[in-house]
Amino acid sequence: MHVDVVILGAGASGLFCAAACAARGRTVVVLDHGAKAARKVLASGGGRANVTNADVTAADYVCANPHFAKSALARLTPEALRARLHGAGVATVVEAGGKVFCRDGAPALARFLLRQAEEAGARLRLGATVAEARPEAGGFAVETDAGPVGCASLVLALGGKSWPGLGATGFGYALATRLGLAVTPLRPGLTPLLAGPGDLPLCRDLAGVSLPVAVGGPCALSGDMLFTHKGLSGPAILDASLFWREGQPLAIDLLPGRDVEGVLAGAGRQEVKNALARHLPRRLATALCDRLGLAGPAAGLAAAQRRALAAALRAFPFTPAAAAGYAKAEVTCGGVDTAAVSSKTMEATAVPGLFVVGELLDVTGRLGGFNLHWAFASGQAAGERA
Repeated sequence: MHVDVVILGAGASGLFCAAACAARGRTVVVLDHGAKAARKVLASGGGRANVTNADVTAADYVCANPHFAKSALARLTPEALRARLHGAGVATVVEAGGKVFCRDGAPALARFLLRQAEEAGARLRLGATVAEARPEAGGFAVETDAGPVGCASLVLALGGKSWPGLGATGFGYALATRLGLAVTPLRPGLTPLLAGPGDLPLCRDLAGVSLPVAVGGPCALSGDMLFTHKGLSGPAILDASLFWREGQPLAIDLLPGRDVEGVLAGAGRQEVKNALARHLPRRLATALCDRLGLAGPAAGLAAAQRRALAAALRAFPFTPAAAAGYAKAEVTCGGVDTAAVSSKTMEATAVPGLFVVGELLDVTGRLGGFNLHWAFASGQAAGERA
């Protein structure tokens, strides 16, 4: 078989790219080792498909080149994506933080992706194991368990290592390397952070407690935080994991935007833990007081005690022992080095006809619909050229 374009991976970026390629009259085959397409899409957003965000900019992504995402994002805005979905009968709703969900859940988005690719003329071959891909005269040869496929353009849309339970592997990175592309160091992203021995008992005691926080240290962001039996999780911590490196401490403001000294000064004869419980979850207020050895009325605190408590509230220290692994991660940080990829077309500058899209690239979005949007935007950019 010989076609114009072979796309490896039937996920969000691969299917979006397939539709754009086929709409230009290109003959397209999408190969995927799984028995079902769009597996991560079906699990995204807890099954609700956080398809995009109302406000997407390049600043929402972690990449060695902070400008790389700008071109593709400018050509597929959240408004344009939603209009395309709505035009195909896929309704969306906007929720807190600008998160845009498919009203009828992830299955509706998966059906949309498959339908637009197939109606444009792309062919899907699921359950096809790819052993190798290599350049040949006029294009590429792709070796599969069902025989070879030749193509003029090859698109790598193989995703990252996160969610191995859904079939994710590191094959895309290995293949990209064999095709001559550099891959930056990989690590799990949008993942919980595990507590070290000193913080683990506290986290276990507070498991299930959540509250809004502001996280400082290697990043500056805000959102909800959740104590777990193994450490910290919740949106703020998942976002922080994109920036955290081993050994770095986090400084967590447990009362963001609050006048801590005013809270203590206005408490009068109230027990310290009761005064804090008016602003914090009671279990956390009690645990902080126990940790600092504080008891009795707030008005009776010595100046040094007030300072220690205020410091603990403004910058609660937490040094993660590690990030949870790929099984708990929503994305993979790092990937194919964007220095060797065109930001306009996603084509490898040194390997004509080779394109890389989606999570396989060193472009990682924050929580809130940014990664699915990047899958679509990068897939569209490659699909307009491949």
